[in-house]
Amino acid sequence: MPICYIFASGEYGNQWPDLREGDLCIAADGGYAQMQAHGVEPDLVVGDFDSLGYVPPHPHIVRHPVEKDDTDTALALSEGWSRGYRTFHIYGALGGRLDHTLANVQLLCGLAGQGGQGVLIGPGMTVTAVHNGTLELEGEPGQTLSAFCWGEPAQGITLEGLKYTLDHATLTCDVPRGVSNEFLGGPARITVGRGTLVVMIENRV
Repeated sequence: MPICYIFASGEYGNQWPDLREGDLCIAADGGYAQMQAHGVEPDLVVGDFDSLGYVPPHPHIVRHPVEKDDTDTALALSEGWSRGYRTFHIYGALGGRLDHTLANVQLLCGLAGQGGQGVLIGPGMTVTAVHNGTLELEGEPGQTLSAFCWGEPAQGITLEGLKYTLDHATLTCDVPRGVSNEFLGGPARITVGRGTLVVMIENRV
């Protein structure tokens, strides 16, 4: 399935995707500089360009005013969605400003609620969300994973293939019961009967 890659202005570490034909690459403001540094030309550039500091010489630009309701990353995601993409890998969306990091987690939850799938990939951490469904993952033995309720209580939570399991449990957003779980080395499964979980996975690369 083709993926929409969004490159934002946050921290990257040594994370960089393996791009394939059919994928869509969108630079969100300062993410353009990251793409240029890696020798990758975006298909589209979106933003108000306050982070980048200039409007790049690119043939496909969607420019927005600095005073706006959405973040540049959210605007880039909307562009990908309108083009039919439903799977999004977002780089440079973790680290840096905490408010922007939380805003990007909100984007994941909104995507999951609409039937899409988003992943934030940054130094030390990968973040995704699951809404009214099942998420299947694989990790190395001891690799940490945390799952947090987002919004209303998440019900019917079942965790399988992890050190600490749950069976049709309820998680709430005011008690961090799902923090610091661990992979056992095989496939793991997180099922949410009703509600949304934010899942954070330790990067070991």
